[in-house]
Amino acid sequence: MLLCPLINAASTMQFFVDTADLDEIREASDMGILDGVTTNPSLVKEQGNVDFHEHVFAICEIVDGDVSAEVTATDFDGMMEEGRRLHQIHENVVVKIPLIKDGIKALRALDEEDIETNCTLCFSPTQATLAAKAGADYISPFIGRIDDISSDGIGLVEEIVQIYDTHDFDTDVLAASIRHPTHVKRAALAGADVATMPFETLLNLLEHPLTDRGLERFLADWEEYKDARKAEAGLA
Repeated sequence: MLLCPLINAASTMQFFVDTADLDEIREASDMGILDGVTTNPSLVKEQGNVDFHEHVFAICEIVDGDVSAEVTATDFDGMMEEGRRLHQIHENVVVKIPLIKDGIKALRALDEEDIETNCTLCFSPTQATLAAKAGADYISPFIGRIDDISSDGIGLVEEIVQIYDTHDFDTDVLAASIRHPTHVKRAALAGADVATMPFETLLNLLEHPLTDRGLERFLADWEEYKDARKAEAGLA
């Protein structure tokens, strides 16, 4: 039976947006609750013909927090070369490394060079354990994609949190592939350090029909109150 995660009372869950859209990042930042950004090659592709390094720099200038930028090489030397180049873009850049054999090797080497890393495409607790032992700063379990194959994405987050707490790993658990507000809620309850989500999902966290109904009622009552005051003043 899985035990409840031991959550550090001093920690605060962080919210990242999973996008490369500068307008979305600006709007999320203006809300005052944005802690960072995650990107990947697919998200950058959606922005059209942009210079990748310049675009990552532009993101870093908007948000005061970690910005994950992913390597595209799959061999050790290639990942190291790309990782060092990404690191030079901005002090906020965190290098995303895929969870493969050469990726584990690159995580260790980049850690020894004091380059922060986010180990991505995690789908099992054993993968997450290897990434933590290699010195990853973040591990990104893809909960939505696991749910897609009728497995339990949040259960994976719970297991990783328990393993990291039990063995005192410093790696932060970054819940990724979040699809809806329930994923965010359950990731928070599971003890994830970070939840990264599409901008639309971030906005959906605000929505509740009773909030809308209550605000509509309050505003209607306020208008009735003002009309009554005006009428009373007119009679006087």
